[in-house]
Amino acid sequence: MRDLVRRIDSATPPGRDRAVDALRALAILGVVLGHWLVTALVADSGTVRAASPLQYMPQLAPVSWMFQTLAVFFLVGGLVGAKSYAAGRARGATYGQWLGARTARLSRPVAAVLVVWAVAAGVMLASGAGVETVRALLKLVLSPLWFLLVFAALTAATPLVAKLHPLWPLAVVLHIDLARFGLGGPAWLGWINVAAGWLVPYCLGAAWARGGLRSRTTGRVLLAGGAAATALLVLFAGYPASMVGVPGAGISNLNPPTLAAVTFGLAQCGAALLLGPLRPALRRPVAWAAVALVNLSAMTVFLWHQTAMMAVTATGLLAGGALPGLHTVPDGSGWILARLAWLPVFVAALLVCWAAFHTYEQGRARTNSTRVVREGHPGREAAVPRA
Repeated sequence: MRDLVRRIDSATPPGRDRAVDALRALAILGVVLGHWLVTALVADSGTVRAASPLQYMPQLAPVSWMFQTLAVFFLVGGLVGAKSYAAGRARGATYGQWLGARTARLSRPVAAVLVVWAVAAGVMLASGAGVETVRALLKLVLSPLWFLLVFAALTAATPLVAKLHPLWPLAVVLHIDLARFGLGGPAWLGWINVAAGWLVPYCLGAAWARGGLRSRTTGRVLLAGGAAATALLVLFAGYPASMVGVPGAGISNLNPPTLAAVTFGLAQCGAALLLGPLRPALRRPVAWAAVALVNLSAMTVFLWHQTAMMAVTATGLLAGGALPGLHTVPDGSGWILARLAWLPVFVAALLVCWAAFHTYEQGRARTNSTRVVREGHPGREAAVPRA
């Protein structure tokens, strides 16, 4: 282990901004923990259905503020995408070559999870599992893929949006919400915000790449302004306090994104810009190795963390019936404590998934960690998927 830490640290180019990688690692861990804490699979009358503790305990809405970190993904994605495209142009790469290299890093691991779950769904149906149970499980696996579709679309549009001011997509989100909620417009209008809403932090990331967000004042303004706007929207405009979807709720801040989700994302981006003090800590080889290893497996962790949770859930049902915090209704503090106790088991199952599928993320030519870290230098085509 000490040798691995040393090799990763020595292979990292001196000019690499390690804080950016730390932001990505924090974002992926936030998504994973968030899903594990706010998603429950309840065994009920021979079927398995999805539920959320936020549905039964709305006072836990602040938990979603900690773990809904998608804006940070798009902020970093805009930063890395803009730098990567500029570097590709400088090397003489065509747009098609640049885009093909970046999308390949997304398509390989996604193809693996789709094939595995297509086979698993067929086996479950053939063995007598209920259609509703299979549908609930597939929804948990496939629903996070919307993020990758949006990310891939914004990546493809990088040459067009890299210089777009974030206020333009923010204005689109504002007017869409005014039409939906203020003027009684059709609900389908909200889906425009799937692109416009996440384009806001993506454009911020591109501006960061151009050197336009280096002032700590910018970070403070985004943090304070985004937080104040979100609070006003929740307290006086009827937006939900939860920043993730809640089963049965009339409005979801995330599906599709609302103005409150976007302003909350602006606050997150502001906080990310203020994390400069992370840099000295990341000069320590052990801390940096942990961040680098999470980044090397970011796509694998993102795509398989729900599968890990479901594997533990299914094993528990086969072994001993409904278990607290795993198969029971998430309606009290007892469920929360039990779910926290299950988290290490979820991590162990995720490590098994990682061992089986991480090679699809790195590719046959990318299995050496030292090479991957070195090629991840800002301004070069990075080996680590930037989701």
